Amino acid sequence: MDLDDNVCLCFRVSRRKLEKFLRFEHPKVASQLSQCGGAGTGCGWCIPFLQKMFDRYSKEQLIELQLPTPEEYQFQRQNYLREQKGAPADEKE
Repeated sequence: MDLDDNVCLCFRVSRRKLEKFLRFEHPKVASQLSQCGGAGTGCGWCIPFLQKMFDRYSKEQLIELQLPTPEEYQFQRQNYLREQKGAPADEKE
């Protein structure tokens, strides 16, 4: 996954934005990444990835994380939504 690929597909929050947020804001807990464009507050699919980014950064001050390709990421999210584990932000009431 490249820096400009979106990690949060609901709110189009890129990996680059999240990495900058981690570097400059120094969140204390992973849930504070939601302050970066609402990441993780839509369908919930990206929460495990946000947690991994936060864990890696807080332990090693590194953000590099092996994520699937954007196509595979979107495919996995579609399966997640199909299993009714979440709903895209634009479908929430």
